[in-house]
Amino acid sequence: MKTNRDQFKRLLTFLSAFLIIIVFGYGFSEVWYTAYNSEMLDPFWYNGNILMVVIYIFVYVFCANSFSAFRLGYFKVGSLIGSQVLGILLTNAITFIEISLIGRGRLSINPLLALTGCEIIFAFIWCILFTKLFEHIYPPRRMIIVYGNRSAKYLVKKMSSRVDKYIINESISCDEDIELIKKRILTHEAVIISDIPSELKNQLMKFTFEHNIRTYLNPKLSDILIRGADECNLFDTPLLLCRNDGLGIEQRVMKRAMDIFFSLIFLIISSPFMLITALAIKLYDRGPVLYSQERLTKDGKIFKVHKFRSMIVNAEKNGAQLAGKHDNRITPVGRLIRKIRFDELPQLINILKGEMSFVGPRPERPELAKDYEKEMPEFRYRLKVKAGLTGYAQVMGKYNTTPYDKLKLDLMYIERQSIRLDLKLLLMTVKICFEPDATEGVDAEPIETKREEHNVHSKEELQNITR
Repeated sequence: MKTNRDQFKRLLTFLSAFLIIIVFGYGFSEVWYTAYNSEMLDPFWYNGNILMVVIYIFVYVFCANSFSAFRLGYFKVGSLIGSQVLGILLTNAITFIEISLIGRGRLSINPLLALTGCEIIFAFIWCILFTKLFEHIYPPRRMIIVYGNRSAKYLVKKMSSRVDKYIINESISCDEDIELIKKRILTHEAVIISDIPSELKNQLMKFTFEHNIRTYLNPKLSDILIRGADECNLFDTPLLLCRNDGLGIEQRVMKRAMDIFFSLIFLIISSPFMLITALAIKLYDRGPVLYSQERLTKDGKIFKVHKFRSMIVNAEKNGAQLAGKHDNRITPVGRLIRKIRFDELPQLINILKGEMSFVGPRPERPELAKDYEKEMPEFRYRLKVKAGLTGYAQVMGKYNTTPYDKLKLDLMYIERQSIRLDLKLLLMTVKICFEPDATEGVDAEPIETKREEHNVHSKEELQNITR
């Protein structure tokens, strides 16, 4: 029954995506036939018209997928609408370039703008209706968390923020009898396994596999490192090969070429905005426009990262510290440019110089990295690749994501890095720029900054959260 339910969900997801794709394809075909093909000096015939519509559909599917615009039941409705809007805008921008080349620059953009407006309205309705439908058909799963020495408090709090998807209504310690744990798991629709001994984890993973129980695993660093392994099928005994050597030379050359090309393009495009930002900072308090700071990149090399100054002059006269959620050191101009990410624009120069890449772990300050490494020596693993303007931790996390979780996210990228993944993360970064909570500062009260296994909480404290 549970398997059929999940299969129907996949079918419903496919049909809903198919609907919006067909509607957009039909809408473009009407605009193409009536507004563009009829105006061309040498109009397309039957097969040529079909090809244009097919190309449009393929471009839309690729762009929308890049922003995860079909993930119904996964993202909140606002995020889903944002993904669809970005997918539509990118699709129609590419399409107009294509049409301009075909029509030799003499065809108007107005019909495509009208189509864009209609598609955004339809996508808005589509996102709301199908999100409501999914919420009605698939209510949140009742879940149990099995936790070990490391507290699951922060994970439970995060997952509890999505009550539309998860209801964690029970917690059980891994110190309990395994038969009791299995019995309690069977009374729930899903289980979360968080930091338990490897032997017990193996037993529970086999148990949930046998009983078709959905399992969420909070991975250890070693679990993440294995994700990038290749199968080695030379023998009749399965082996996994962890190469641990990063990108091949041809991909490194392509990545550097991509960094140079895009940094030049974005510097040209953003130069007016950079000038306005610089003037606003200067006029506010007459202080310096740029703020340079020592950061770490590949192999622990130190370089000067450049940013537009968003804080008051001498903001760190008492030493290095992370920005707080309501940090009074941030100026009004700084708060705005942080929100729209303009403070990061000067880092395009760092990328052009080869000190950074577009995609990679964010460069950390040497003094903060040294503190983190005292509690989690693996933090230095981030330095196996060049620092980046964006990355997994920026797309999937927030400014106030804990250092240990940022390390996990960065290692996920390092183990799976490729040019294709870089392009996807660049597109996802565009979407993140429109999500204001991604720039939240750290809480005023202490958050988890050390290795999680040192943060032990009582059983009663965790049970209070899950109630």
